[in-house]
Amino acid sequence: MRGGPAIGMSCLMLLCLLSGCIETGSSGQSDVSSEGDVLLPEWEVGNNWLYTFITPQFGEDSARLVVAEIDNESGDYQVGISSEREAQRHAVINHNPFLGRMTIDGLSVYENGIPQQVFSFPWVVGDEWSFTLFGQEWSATTESINNGNTRVSAESSEGHELEYTFGGSSGFIERLVWKDSEDRNQLRMDLNVARSNYQGDVFFYRARDLIDRMYEQNDQEIYDSFFDEGHPTEGDWDTLVWYLDVEIASNGASSGSLTMKDHAGASPLTRAWGSGATEKGAIGTIPSNSGEYSLTVTVRGESSYIHLKVAGALVFQWNL
Repeated sequence: MRGGPAIGMSCLMLLCLLSGCIETGSSGQSDVSSEGDVLLPEWEVGNNWLYTFITPQFGEDSARLVVAEIDNESGDYQVGISSEREAQRHAVINHNPFLGRMTIDGLSVYENGIPQQVFSFPWVVGDEWSFTLFGQEWSATTESINNGNTRVSAESSEGHELEYTFGGSSGFIERLVWKDSEDRNQLRMDLNVARSNYQGDVFFYRARDLIDRMYEQNDQEIYDSFFDEGHPTEGDWDTLVWYLDVEIASNGASSGSLTMKDHAGASPLTRAWGSGATEKGAIGTIPSNSGEYSLTVTVRGESSYIHLKVAGALVFQWNL
């Protein structure tokens, strides 16, 4: 009966080969559960993905990305988010590139109005391509496909690194990490759960920067201005979204203040800070009043600074 173990092992290996449980070759591709895992997914209105987002500006937060609308005429999905505050944050920081339009034919992401091929369907290990995202020019490679999940790594010409995993079963990103040239995390996305048939409100703020200024220690008042002339093609903005990152030095003489006035003389935003004050990632909205806005800023204290960003936004809201 010496042939029994050999026959048994041969049968076991044959079964494994038939079921796909043995990795073969050096491609890094193994155990692809179905052909559909490497193909372009087809989304439906209400498909949603609950993510944990981590950014240096806002820390950790969770919200759902939701397919809010399908425009077959333009060939785009409209992707919104379940948190209006997250939509506002995206308007001034642009930390979530997957909000807004994505093409139906490739899930390409729009950056500066141009669709960018972040994903390369059908997934094939070793594929190389390029795209623009976060203001960076990326060179990407499909590194591996395991259990239906495709891992991509990319490097930018400025030394940034991007790694993300696309889930064949979830139909979207499972995990994404963007690191800058100093190895600091600028964005991390982790998928918690993917579902269909979302019910509730969905938001998207289509925005354009109006001002982005860093004001540092100065013994005199600082005068500045910016102009609100509305969207280039859609008319007046629905609202303006502002963002503040403030740190005032800890000594008795340090302080800071900011006053914004529109051309009608109204002051929609005023702030004052004392010694040792901080205001990290503050965000809010003010009315859009087409014309010039003036700023008066004081920053006292050697290490004090006030970072102000303002963006004009068109507000989209769906109720599913």
